[in-house]
Amino acid sequence: MTPDRPSSMSTPAILLTGALLSLAFGAASYFATSEAIESDARTRFRGIARAAQYTIDARIKSYSDVLRGVAGLFRANPDTSADQFRQYVAQLDITRNFSGIEVINYARAVRAEHLPALNDELRGRLARHGVHNFQPLQALPERDTYTVLVYIEPLPPHALDKIGLDLEARGAVRRALATARDNGTLSASGTRIALEAGPNQSGLALRLPVYRSDLPTASVEQRRLAYAGSAGLGFGVTPLVSGVLDEFPVKGARLILTELTAAPPEPDEAPPRATLYDSLATVERPLPALPPDDGSMFAASLPIEFNQRLWRADFTIPKSALYTRFDVYYPWLAAFAVGMSTALLYALFQTLASSRRNALRMAEEMTREVRASQAKLQASHEKLRMLAAHAEQIKEGERKRIAREIHDDLAQNLLALKIEAELLASRTRGSQKRLHARAEATVRQIEVTIRSVRQIINDLRPNVLDLGLSAAVDWQVADFARRTGIACELVDDGDDHRIDDGCATAFFRILQESLNNVARHARATKVRIDLHRHAGMLTMTIRDNGVGMQPGSRNRHGSFGLVGIEERVNILGGAFSVSSGPESGTTIVVTIPVGGDADTDMAPDSAGVQGHDRFSRAAA
Repeated sequence: MTPDRPSSMSTPAILLTGALLSLAFGAASYFATSEAIESDARTRFRGIARAAQYTIDARIKSYSDVLRGVAGLFRANPDTSADQFRQYVAQLDITRNFSGIEVINYARAVRAEHLPALNDELRGRLARHGVHNFQPLQALPERDTYTVLVYIEPLPPHALDKIGLDLEARGAVRRALATARDNGTLSASGTRIALEAGPNQSGLALRLPVYRSDLPTASVEQRRLAYAGSAGLGFGVTPLVSGVLDEFPVKGARLILTELTAAPPEPDEAPPRATLYDSLATVERPLPALPPDDGSMFAASLPIEFNQRLWRADFTIPKSALYTRFDVYYPWLAAFAVGMSTALLYALFQTLASSRRNALRMAEEMTREVRASQAKLQASHEKLRMLAAHAEQIKEGERKRIAREIHDDLAQNLLALKIEAELLASRTRGSQKRLHARAEATVRQIEVTIRSVRQIINDLRPNVLDLGLSAAVDWQVADFARRTGIACELVDDGDDHRIDDGCATAFFRILQESLNNVARHARATKVRIDLHRHAGMLTMTIRDNGVGMQPGSRNRHGSFGLVGIEERVNILGGAFSVSSGPESGTTIVVTIPVGGDADTDMAPDSAGVQGHDRFSRAAA
């Protein structure tokens, strides 16, 4: 290229090309960042929806357990009286412990020849409640067995007419009872009961066959002969799912509960709606519109098994409810940053190209450009160092934030769950041994989980750092000795070492990395740590009696332990040295300026420490 050769592109063309490249890369960054934010929000939403699914499943299981307890009562004593049944239900305290359960009942299986005696028994019991218009059951020629409701608790006045009801009069219920009797399983007929007028007021029933304890039940024929009746309970769908959406960390979610295996209607009945519950349904708007399919909503459909029947829980929420204000602007910031970076890189490229074209003509200017480039490179190194310091600060802050969120949210929830499980175990001791054993096992599992959460919090950022550097170093040394079995000696000058949180965290991480290197490579049996402060300088020395460092191992490819320590020290403006030799151990000395006073030091977070202590005591 000769000095007089014109440029292949004019200045307007160069500017237009740079603008187009910046716009293209900025747009790509915008869409990539938006997709990442949406993917993260979608993952969070599905996790929340699964937690709600587990809650509903657990409540259904608790209802099933209650029903098994009632069946066990009549299996142990088929002649249980109405007063005994009333006392048993009162002890369950379903209003407080099982808020969704409306009634618990028992239906006795009788043959046609025993109907007169049963009618006399029910007529006398209803007369004591002031009911004198009891309609006795009449034997039908096509049927030989009847399943008659004899006990209902609680027994409000409007339920007195249900006493003496033949459950086998309805075909769907009769088929469900027969299947449950032959298989010995829970049955859910799917027949809905209107508890009150309006939407979301449906009730459902569960039933469990009861067999005589003195007869075998190994085969279908044996179960039919031993069949004594059926225990049942009715519950409201709304109380079953109440509170599930309240536990969502964000507002605006909608839950639609749909039955996928509805029971076939009787010939004279209209088929029921498939929707069991809709959180947006009201008296004024009993059939709200379905969520729009325009991409503005997150949706999650999860199955719920209801005793051999299948429900579907559809959770929806506007995407905007899961976005923070920063999420809204972050894609634009990313696009702007990438666009500007592209423009700068393109400008740099054009500058270098122009410099190359002018190099032969302006040798002295080229020298000036080289010097300027060196200055820029030095500035870039300083910026990279500042960026590394900033990244380290962000990482430590994120660790601290995650540890606090785990402690404040998950740990407290686990503690509350443990208290509830212990209360359940206490209440079931002696009366319900199987449920008590399950509750005790749940308590133990929660305790194991609490200990795991406590270990995770300590791994992220030990709260002992809030007590000061001396306490943190003492805890780390003790923890290292306990985990590895290596004898550790800590020599401290007794100073409180109240320094700023960033410097204390850096010292703590340097000590952590150094001790980890000793455990992995040194094969040492003893480590000595000296920590003292003098003339505004804080010095930490770590010595071990291990095998020492092999020649060239410090700069070995893929080894970043000492490099990371040195970088931390450089960021803080300190000094770092390593001395080692074969079979003579390794000594690391770190010195960092910390100033002569602690007026600007950060105070320990006493609330966080106390909260951690409470959680630790609960786990113990």
